[in-house]
Amino acid sequence: MELDKLKAVLEAALLATQAPLSLNDFKKMFPEEAGELGNELLRNCLDEIREAWKNRPAELVQLASGWRFRTRVEYMPYLERLSPEKPPKYSRAVLETLSIIAYRQPVTRGDIEEIRGVAVNTNAIRALEERGWIDVVGHRETPGRPALYATTRKFLDDLGLVALSELPTLEIASPEQPNLLEPADAA
Repeated sequence: MELDKLKAVLEAALLATQAPLSLNDFKKMFPEEAGELGNELLRNCLDEIREAWKNRPAELVQLASGWRFRTRVEYMPYLERLSPEKPPKYSRAVLETLSIIAYRQPVTRGDIEEIRGVAVNTNAIRALEERGWIDVVGHRETPGRPALYATTRKFLDDLGLVALSELPTLEIASPEQPNLLEPADAA
């Protein structure tokens, strides 16, 4: 297939879907050219598409689960006026639980309780699971075999990240803001 045609098809697919598309998703569109469509060729085409869109209101980004177009940040205040729905607000407990899971994964509910110094509300875990941000990835080989929680690709996608290594580094905690990732009795 001609390179310009390939890029046009990739771009059309990206514009037609809101979900990120993986390299394997792109290959499914070309079963007859499967042997000649390597990952490097696809990445090069995607990089060229990204470059072609660099001065446009949307940008092509690579996320944990694939590639997709998204609106550039500077245009979001205008677009938010079109749909004034407010995203769900999460309690401090839910956000603390998510932070602990993201930075210390995989962790059990007991690990989270030890770090936070309080019991984990079942609704906090449920809210994060329903959002698709955390999932059970196994069970610890200890009595009771507690579930091990970790973040998902959806979590990374929603934050615009490719990998957990892109999470911001943690600041040193002050007495007013304890470091939630240190066990409560570590002080």
